Amino acid sequence: MGTKEDVRARLNIADVVGEHVRLTPAGKGRLKGLCPFHKEKSPSFQVDVEQGYFYCFGCKAGGDVFSFVQRVENLSFGDALRQLAEKAGVQVEAKYGERSSRDLYDVNAFALSYFRENLPGPALDYLRRRGLTDATIENFELGYAPEGWDGLLKRARSRGLSERQLLEAGLLIENPESGRVYDRFRARVMFPIRDHLGRLVGFGGRVLDDSKPKYLNTPETDAFKKGELLYGLDKARAGLSSGAELIVVEGYMDVITLHQHGFTGAVASLGTALTAEHATLLERLGASSLVLMFDRDEAGLKATLSGLDQVLGAKFRVRATSVPSGKDPADALLAGDDAGIRQALAGGLDEVKYRVQAAVEAHGLETTEGKRRVLMALLPRMQNLDPLDEGAERMRSLTCELLGIRPEALLEWIGSKAKRRSLTDTHLAGMSAHRSEEDRELALLRQLLVDPTLLAKLDGTTPWRNEAVRKVMLAAQGARSPDDILEVFRGQPEEQLLIRLMFEGRDTGAISRDTNQLYEQRVTAYAAAAVDDIQVGLSIDSMRAEVDLLKRQVAGAPPAEQIGLLRQIQDLQRAIEAEKRARRGSA
Repeated sequence: MGTKEDVRARLNIADVVGEHVRLTPAGKGRLKGLCPFHKEKSPSFQVDVEQGYFYCFGCKAGGDVFSFVQRVENLSFGDALRQLAEKAGVQVEAKYGERSSRDLYDVNAFALSYFRENLPGPALDYLRRRGLTDATIENFELGYAPEGWDGLLKRARSRGLSERQLLEAGLLIENPESGRVYDRFRARVMFPIRDHLGRLVGFGGRVLDDSKPKYLNTPETDAFKKGELLYGLDKARAGLSSGAELIVVEGYMDVITLHQHGFTGAVASLGTALTAEHATLLERLGASSLVLMFDRDEAGLKATLSGLDQVLGAKFRVRATSVPSGKDPADALLAGDDAGIRQALAGGLDEVKYRVQAAVEAHGLETTEGKRRVLMALLPRMQNLDPLDEGAERMRSLTCELLGIRPEALLEWIGSKAKRRSLTDTHLAGMSAHRSEEDRELALLRQLLVDPTLLAKLDGTTPWRNEAVRKVMLAAQGARSPDDILEVFRGQPEEQLLIRLMFEGRDTGAISRDTNQLYEQRVTAYAAAAVDDIQVGLSIDSMRAEVDLLKRQVAGAPPAEQIGLLRQIQDLQRAIEAEKRARRGSA
């Protein structure tokens, strides 16, 4: 029997890693590539061929060839050792638990051959009526468990397999009172279930009539854990590394029929909701986008998204959709509605947009209390600040857009536990997206009250957000002193604002009469410089708002239009930097 070191000595880590990562030279004895354990655009993942180790400078993952296979394939050490041993041509001794799992795979393989042998007849006719080709039936290894209580048991005894082995694999049931054992699967079309590595871990069986239960799965065993399995993933995983969308449907026939019609990203959960364990596995396999295609109306799809595990939303872009005809995917394809499937896959409810819209519909945005409740409802999903969590970033962006708050203010609030506990009206007002621009407008008005002739510095195209500022700017045309402006607003609401700004602009404090003239000169000089500075700030704010708008448009634009939008963004960003340099140069 070989050892772990025998396996390591026969393998080149670069060959093993190279099956999952495109590697290029990075110096003597080193190779680099994009890390398979986190999303990145520049390669920070390196392999040291001589030492036999890998390391990622981005996510800090590292280890030897066994560690790599464990992580990338989501395996235990024993399974990784066995897989690499087979690759290296080394026979290693399995531990008890590993030997038990190996035995389960072998017992399931024996049962599959029995089920396949019994397929011809009513079961095969049923599958053909459902539109499956012989090639698809062969590819998915479909079979039939015949009627009778002990057909599989008798076959197993004749081949030297014990009742205990079949019981451990979930293929037999034992009557607790009589101790009698009998076949679990009887008179059912059999769907072999493989894990993401292609290992045969269990079965699903469907009746040919209307008897109950319609579907029956292998019970939980050492190899079969339905909360971690997705039917069809062993076939669908091939496209994940290239960014293909994973289509999650409800039934085995949906998966098989979709694959037959070219939708090879289809998988199905085994009667459970998608779990955090599913999310961990799919992330390691490179999945980035999930579409849940269920035979439900819009209300049902919304309920699905509402109950979706937050972990899934944090790791993937998730949408929920249904076939327009109201049929399940298999029936729609049997009826020739391939176009309906494509239409469904192109649309649907986006999980992030749905959560935000649902919170807004529930609480409203007309009142401060409504906004407060919306923010608190979305907080659990928004507070993940991992830059790789695209969903949280999109939710924060959409929330800022709908609530009219500044992104930096939202991040500050998310990071402050004290503010989250007591989100006051003052906090909400301070988060307003318009606040910085309106503050600049008021600051500009304050300086014009020092010297109204500075109004000539403005180009007249500024779209004032503050209505009071807009009125005063119109009235200030041709004014020679603050009194001229103030006279226009005697007895009007704007009067108090103007008086306050005049005092703030000329806070003389304890300035003596002797130095008052010098102070006045300095204030006037400062006002002229401040007008220039504030106007630059308003220009930058306006361009930043335009950049944000263009970024949102890029996400939904076709590829041909995206290039033009990206160029506009680039031009605006250059203009913003030029304005900043101009401001620094005049300081």
